[in-house]
Amino acid sequence: MSSHRRRRGLRGRSLPALSAAALLLAAVCAAAGIAWDPFTADARQGAASAPVIGTPWSAGPDPGAGSPSPGATGPTPTAPGGSSGGQDAGTTPGAGDAGAGRAAGALPFDLPGPAALRTGGAAKKLVFAHYFTPYPLSLDNASADADYYTRNYLNPAGENGKHERYGGLLRDRPLPVQPKGGNWERANLEQEVRTARAAGLDGFTLDMLSLSGPNRDRAQLLMEAAHAVDPGFKIMLMPDMTSLNTDDPGVLADAVAALGKAPAAHRLGDGRLVVSPFKAEAKSVAWWTQVIDLLRTRHGIRTAFVPTFLDSDANSARFAPISHGFSEWGSRSYVGQESATRDVQRAHGMGKIWMQPVSVQDARPNQGVYDEAGNTATLRSTWTHAIDDGADWVQLTTWNDYSEGSQFAPSLHNGYAYLDLSSYYLTKFKTGSWPKIVRDTLYVSARTQFAAADPTGAQSLVMSLRKGSAAPRDTVEVLSFLKAPATVRTVVGTAEDAHEAPAGIHSELLPLRPGTSSAAVVRDGKTGAEVKLPYAADGTVSVQDLQYYAVTSGRD
Repeated sequence: MSSHRRRRGLRGRSLPALSAAALLLAAVCAAAGIAWDPFTADARQGAASAPVIGTPWSAGPDPGAGSPSPGATGPTPTAPGGSSGGQDAGTTPGAGDAGAGRAAGALPFDLPGPAALRTGGAAKKLVFAHYFTPYPLSLDNASADADYYTRNYLNPAGENGKHERYGGLLRDRPLPVQPKGGNWERANLEQEVRTARAAGLDGFTLDMLSLSGPNRDRAQLLMEAAHAVDPGFKIMLMPDMTSLNTDDPGVLADAVAALGKAPAAHRLGDGRLVVSPFKAEAKSVAWWTQVIDLLRTRHGIRTAFVPTFLDSDANSARFAPISHGFSEWGSRSYVGQESATRDVQRAHGMGKIWMQPVSVQDARPNQGVYDEAGNTATLRSTWTHAIDDGADWVQLTTWNDYSEGSQFAPSLHNGYAYLDLSSYYLTKFKTGSWPKIVRDTLYVSARTQFAAADPTGAQSLVMSLRKGSAAPRDTVEVLSFLKAPATVRTVVGTAEDAHEAPAGIHSELLPLRPGTSSAAVVRDGKTGAEVKLPYAADGTVSVQDLQYYAVTSGRD
């Protein structure tokens, strides 16, 4: 398997398209009630440490290094709102906070509440999402038209041009949030916890990227935020062995213990702290045994060790004596997922649990590599394997790693589409029953450029297909969830069409054409649910962007 931390170039938008995206961002924020307050000076950038191959920072320093410290006040003091509606009752939405949670009627089914998803058999089937601390909802508490994401990460010339070679660091960003007063970083983290809880998640796996600095501070804030929002929402510690700069097992044991003593830290029913290091095979079994022993003797912490491998085939047998279970980072294309069945069977044959990776897509501009996700095919395939193969836990890879384009979290270009889709499969995974479709809902996904398009701008490093991925394709997918059979009317560019879709789930693929894509449900001559992907596909682009964009009819 390939490491999740390698990156090269990208393909993206023409400058006019970037301007259009900026206008759409402005419209989103205006609708959310965010005041435009141009941020006149870039946040300070800390000195770059030596880049680590396979980490996001092979292209530059920690993006959180220049953000204000927790507690800094923003330009527009507001209540730190942001919560879910509908199934996540008992909280009050925060005005102007996009991405705050679940709107009533957003899903094609009625999602069970947290209590139902955490009791009985559902309590044994846990679903986490991989939280990547460099990309919180806001890095500087500025208005979204001029915040750090807009100025420096989405802009190819950002951060003094150091990302220009691959067209800019990111292609997407979190949904904008309103600047806040007081401890705005913790308020935003609380909002992310609410959003995840409203989608049915049990917690986050926390990527422990560093032993000090902004990412470590944000990790601590996340532990506090999770417990404050919901004591039942748990944080599984995941030391990142591609970036933690220590060979001393005592140093790592101390770092794990410092976070592991927080009430939000995920523990088994017998009290053992779950530790799931990323790329655990970077250290020997003997080294990890020392870490586990030091946690017990120095800190009084018993450990349930669940290593996340890049290659479980080569490592699970060696690690079995010290492990409670296993996981793997996994493939990001819809082909080649058959190994998941073997991984689960092997783990269970050793008497271990298995945490299955579930993914949506992967496109890494600064590493020059991408996987062909096949619209939503990868999301549906990885979830289906987790369900059918009998995985014990699931890890969504990732919640918010925008430098990999792998985010499930609500984002500017995808809204809630991928997270909403995930909730459907999550319900089956946890309860054992497919939820009943009670309202027609359409999901449309497509790229905004053709896979073979060459960027015309200054970008010199472009993404190429990862070995083992499905072949590139240029398709629009209309994924329908229907309570009864209906006609689905589609428009792709200038091409109008229609197809008959059965009750339940149906995927229809259409050729990608220049222009926008839309779909509508027609039953008994009446138009029902309808949706339009607001981003047009273009045959000429200045920046490479091979992420699939998505939209759902379930949300405005």
